[in-house]
Amino acid sequence: MPNSLAIMGGTFDPIHIGHLRSALEARELLGCNELRFIPCHRPPHRATPSVTSLQRLRMIELAIADEPGFRVDAREIEREGPSYTIDTLAELRAEMGPRCALHLLMGMDAFVVLDTWRRWEELLDFANIVVMQRPDSVFPQSGAVADLLRARRVGLNEVKVKTHGAIAVVQLTPLPISATEIRALISAQRSPRYLLPDAVWQFIRAQHLYV
Repeated sequence: MPNSLAIMGGTFDPIHIGHLRSALEARELLGCNELRFIPCHRPPHRATPSVTSLQRLRMIELAIADEPGFRVDAREIEREGPSYTIDTLAELRAEMGPRCALHLLMGMDAFVVLDTWRRWEELLDFANIVVMQRPDSVFPQSGAVADLLRARRVGLNEVKVKTHGAIAVVQLTPLPISATEIRALISAQRSPRYLLPDAVWQFIRAQHLYV
């Protein structure tokens, strides 16, 4: 069982190089034994993807097949109803025990609207939040999320030794790749090759996805 675990959730519709590179850099910076991709089944804050949850899960499996530090976790796909992060963190904490450091990764765009998430005030009871900053990121300036950041922000070295309760901001290699743009390319009969792993692109073509 890992003593430190990073978690990256999302629709991964489809998973692409931006997701993978950010995950790799974050896992290395945090010194985590393992990083889990947790695809959501029914996203609460956006429309349900046009491809099935199992297809998105399979694309992640193909994308991470040669990276031993990555795993895919299907718990949200197997769970009925909307995919709430608080439920996933509570389950993981119960499974991993109190000594495991849990790090929930999210982009700044998600963090600034954290107060719209279900039971958002309780997230830090189960995990740390690690915000992945890019050059165009804008920190929240006022409101509940800005107050939370001021109260709980710590440096990278400090968050690595905390099991939960802290917020850290890390700078990663900027790769402005968008799943929305990838889907648009495919719909327009253009190739998204080199924006996502070849195995994922081959699967998309074989399954006739996003056309």
